[in-house]
Amino acid sequence: MYQIPVLSSSGKRELAVELPQEVNPHLLWEVVRWQLAKRRRGTASTKTRGEVAYSSRKIYPQKHTGRARHGDIGAPIFVGGGTVFGPKPRDYSYTLPKKVRQAGLAMAVADRAKEGKLLLVEDFAGVNGKTKEFLAWAKGAGLDGSESVLLVTASELVRRAARNLPWVVTLAPEGLNVYDILRTERLVMDLAAWEAFQARMGGEA
Repeated sequence: MYQIPVLSSSGKRELAVELPQEVNPHLLWEVVRWQLAKRRRGTASTKTRGEVAYSSRKIYPQKHTGRARHGDIGAPIFVGGGTVFGPKPRDYSYTLPKKVRQAGLAMAVADRAKEGKLLLVEDFAGVNGKTKEFLAWAKGAGLDGSESVLLVTASELVRRAARNLPWVVTLAPEGLNVYDILRTERLVMDLAAWEAFQARMGGEA
C-alpha cells in the first residue's frame, strides 16, 4: 500500500493505493525491449548481386589470362558489387503476453511511488494552454525543471501548455508506458489518467 500525494487548488492530501511491492528489473527490461522493438522501422536495405546496376557479362575469358576466374563485375568481391547477407526491410516487432505488459506498467508506476516521485493532480488551476501558466502552476507544485517530468493528463490544454518545455514529456492517458516512465525522473498524472491506468490494470488491453 502506497500513500500518494494528490494536489488540488484546495490543498494537498494523500491517496492510499495498491501497487506491486516488488519491482522486477528484468521484467521492466523485457517490456522496454518489446516497446523499442515495436518502434524500429526496419527499413535498412542493401542490394544483392542480382540487384546492382551492372552488366551480367563475364568480364574476361575464363582461361589463359593468368587471373582469377571472375564472372560479372557485380560480384561482391568488387567495389560497387552486391552485398552478401546484407540487411533487408523487416519487422522487428514481436508479441509479449498481456499480463507481462500489465505487470511491467504497474511496477514502473510503483517504482516512482516508492521513490516519492509520483504526484496525482486533481485540477490544473489556472492552466489554459499557455506555457507561462503551466510554469506558474509547476512552481507551486514544486517542479522547477531540475528533474525531467512525465506529465500524463487527459486535458489537451495542459499538454499544449507543457509540451514546449524541454524537461517535460507529455502523454495522453492511453499513451502511458513503461519506457517513458523510466526515462524521466518524476511522474505527474491527473485523476482521469490515474483512473485510466487503474482500468488497464483491471484487464483492458
